[in-house]
Amino acid sequence: MSVEPASSARPLSVPAPRSTAEPAPPAVPAPPVPPAVAPPPGGRTAWLAWSIGVSVYILAVIHRTSLGVAGLDAAERFAIGASALSTFSILQVLVYAAMQIPVGLLVDRFGPRRVLLFGVLLLSAGQLAFAFSSSFAPALASRAVLGCGDAMTFISVLRIAARWFPAAKNPFVAQLTGLAGMGGNLVTTVVLADALHREGWTPTFTAIALLGVAVFALVALFLREAPAGAPLPAGAFVSGPVAPRPGVGRQVRQAWSEPGTRLGLWVHFTTQFPGNAFGLLWGLPYLVEAQGMSRAGAGGLLTLLVLANMSFGFLFGRVLSRTARARMPIVLTVIAATGLGWALVLAWPGGHPPAWLLVGIILVMGSNGPASLVGLDYARARNPVERLGTASGIVNMGGFIGTMITLFGIGVLLDALSPAGSDTYSADAFRWAFCWLYVPLAAGTLMILRLRRKVAERERGAPAPA
Repeated sequence: MSVEPASSARPLSVPAPRSTAEPAPPAVPAPPVPPAVAPPPGGRTAWLAWSIGVSVYILAVIHRTSLGVAGLDAAERFAIGASALSTFSILQVLVYAAMQIPVGLLVDRFGPRRVLLFGVLLLSAGQLAFAFSSSFAPALASRAVLGCGDAMTFISVLRIAARWFPAAKNPFVAQLTGLAGMGGNLVTTVVLADALHREGWTPTFTAIALLGVAVFALVALFLREAPAGAPLPAGAFVSGPVAPRPGVGRQVRQAWSEPGTRLGLWVHFTTQFPGNAFGLLWGLPYLVEAQGMSRAGAGGLLTLLVLANMSFGFLFGRVLSRTARARMPIVLTVIAATGLGWALVLAWPGGHPPAWLLVGIILVMGSNGPASLVGLDYARARNPVERLGTASGIVNMGGFIGTMITLFGIGVLLDALSPAGSDTYSADAFRWAFCWLYVPLAAGTLMILRLRRKVAERERGAPAPA
């Protein structure tokens, strides 16, 4: 009697077939939720990593601006005029700008440490070749190599900062990076200018090239590009199994499709070029030949430009780290002040403005470099970390394209407005040549006003990437 109920109950223990609409049984575990990624730590270790990376950027700025205090010496050494002299800086800036997207892709793929090491090698090789060049063509090629190395530094340092510091602190760290670069510019205007006239061309530029050995060792031995245990960005190069990597074209298209990236490019373009063109090449000839200043006096004003740049960098960094709403007011104020300042200088009767006005325009141009970094802030806020290097490279092209256009335009106009075969340029020639500044200034301002609306619409309709 007891066996039959057990045998009859056996079929009841077999589960009936379920329909496809029936929910999964509770015994099947749900997919695991990935652990939350810890935010960048900041702190002393972060500042140490940033300091090592920024030492390469300081070295790059010394190399980049070395021609600014050696322009007259280069014209004499290579027997060239204004147009050919401007070709040095134009080619260097052209190479720098052209390398920004490739460098951004390299940083996203191989990491900033490897890119910095390769950049130091190119910087040192280019400057060493420039030190021993005695004719125009080899010197020009050496500046192109130097421009390649220079292009690999700034984006790499920003990428290190993005992985070591919390997002709210990144605008301030970016401004500090630019401020540190101005320290390299200060070395150029104070130390290099004096060494060039005491020691001569070859010993001075050779000594700068050899600085790269110490910086290379520092980066190779001590730089950590990310905190321990930090996840690699998607597409990063790793040893062993190949990580999934987005295509190069797709990476660039995605970065460019963000209105914030394009706005950042035009902000960088419009705000950086006036001070950059003045400090890289035309500042010293303008002050010495057009305004009749001594080399020492002109060097003092170029030093003031660097100090003003550092001061504005610290100020803008503090403001932007507290509120992102200050971005566009800073940009438009700097553009307006630069345009009005140069209008007063160029319209002054006789082409010889008073000393106080020259000091004033130098102080205004000191805000150009720090304001250009706001463009990188726009790109960083609207792009995910895996394409941050690419987006930063696109933005960083802007100011150097504007600088290249300005250097070339001023050089051509100076030659056109001066007597054939003349080795010097009059104050009137400089005044009309410097009117070229308003061409890229007007074009860039129009693009900023157009794109700011698109960015505002995107920010209202979509959240910022994590």
